[in-house]
Amino acid sequence: MVFDPRIPTREECVLPYQLERWAVEKPDETALIFHDGDQWTWSETLVRTRRAAKALQDLGVGPGEHVLSWQPNGVEAVLTWFGLNYLGAVYVPLNTAYKGGVLEHLVALSDATLIICHEDLAPRLADISTAALTDIVVTGDADGVDVAGAVVAGLTAHAGALLQPEVGLDAMPSTVEPWDTQYIIFTSGTTGPSKAVLSSYAQGYSMGPDAHPLFDDTDRILINLPLFHVGGTLFFLITLATGGSCYLDTHFKTDEFWPTVRNNGVTSTCLLAAMIPFLLKLPEFEGEHDHPLRRAVMVPWNEDGAAVAKRYGLDVWTTFNMTEVSSPLVSELDPGPPGNCGRARPGVEARVVDENDCEVAPGEVGELILRTDRPWAMNHGYYKNPEATARAWRNGWFHTGDGFRYDEDGYFYFVDRIKDAIRRRGENISSFEVENEVTAHPDVAEAAAVAVPSELGEDEVMIVVAPVAGGTIDPEALLRFLEPRMAHFMLPRYIRIVDELPKTPTQKVQKHLLKSAAVTSETWDREAAGIRIKRERVG
Repeated sequence: MVFDPRIPTREECVLPYQLERWAVEKPDETALIFHDGDQWTWSETLVRTRRAAKALQDLGVGPGEHVLSWQPNGVEAVLTWFGLNYLGAVYVPLNTAYKGGVLEHLVALSDATLIICHEDLAPRLADISTAALTDIVVTGDADGVDVAGAVVAGLTAHAGALLQPEVGLDAMPSTVEPWDTQYIIFTSGTTGPSKAVLSSYAQGYSMGPDAHPLFDDTDRILINLPLFHVGGTLFFLITLATGGSCYLDTHFKTDEFWPTVRNNGVTSTCLLAAMIPFLLKLPEFEGEHDHPLRRAVMVPWNEDGAAVAKRYGLDVWTTFNMTEVSSPLVSELDPGPPGNCGRARPGVEARVVDENDCEVAPGEVGELILRTDRPWAMNHGYYKNPEATARAWRNGWFHTGDGFRYDEDGYFYFVDRIKDAIRRRGENISSFEVENEVTAHPDVAEAAAVAVPSELGEDEVMIVVAPVAGGTIDPEALLRFLEPRMAHFMLPRYIRIVDELPKTPTQKVQKHLLKSAAVTSETWDREAAGIRIKRERVG
């Protein structure tokens, strides 16, 4: 028995114990509703999870093993996650947009021998080295999928039962503790490739229900963020902790948002980034306050957010979070000054510091660093990357890499990313990984990817490229070269061609000069050229 009262109990934060608890306390109450109409009670959720766990166990999965899940939001993705955690295994989801070099890097980094993936995604594995993978389970038709060195098995997953085993496990096969690793989520690289964040059950509890106590068992949360992002994951964690319910959608759909809310009794949700202006720009309609949605977590908090809250009659609050931490900054209802991310919540210390970790004065810009009084409340490192772990955790504080300022009232304001990353439509993009794909083009000698402002908030991707000696670069041809190699959200909107990238005396690219010049009159804009990049829908 753990003496430390700061550590949540297994029943509070560990997924298999949570499912067992609610299946006893509220067996016939709704737990999960899926976009295809499937609906489970808590007792059904436990039964299906036990069946999925048995199927995974039969595939050789045991406690502590890493298993890749490469699936869109839906029944199979949930059952893979829940079944793995029921066994004490580690859920490792992959972004469904990944392909090529980024995908290859993450598959190798995971050390997984098994991947469960959607039939539309499986063919991409044939184009890369699959590292330690020995088994590929395809949720759907596996015909035509041939990956060297791996056994490919197909399954038809319907009615919510992964692999349709006849029986499930009777009980958890091993003890799972709050400090055990629940999942690994890949965060975008900054000055290097993407990193694998180790997250415990206690971190998930701290990030979700502990940081957002306004949620309770009366809430039905609309989740339309992907389960391979912590944004989608944490709202599932809130549901599991409170015993409420959730509606899982495939993605955010502006025109279907309010019908989905009304038809499914949704009481709460998260409105992130471009969702906010999209909802604000909807034509006025009758009954804009006639809906069950009571409140929303809104990021960022700005004038558009305040207008959405007023128009639709919502109680809102804002927060700052990232994969590695646990919602350390949270506002009160009606968040206060536009642009703020909230104050440090109870149990969290937050400081804004200079390059020597010395705190700066109110109003000055520095890096946000964090620590908590609860053990395991933040990440416990980057898998297979001790150097990055040591850098991030230097001096006993987690360094976010984000530029912030704070005021005399304790509000924190995000200013800019100190780290070299780009954020577009809710997706974090590694400039390093974009540049790797761009320089693979035979006409490109060097490239830099930078963020430029988007009219929808956040960033657009701009690449600045220099041609090989004596060569030329056709922007549209370069874009077409990149399309099969990169996720849709990573593809550049802007392409600027220069003779040579500006560099320091030590030959480092001076990205600040590229950012300050921004989109010049000579910069090619794919949208102005009439080229639209459509997101690939899976499933």
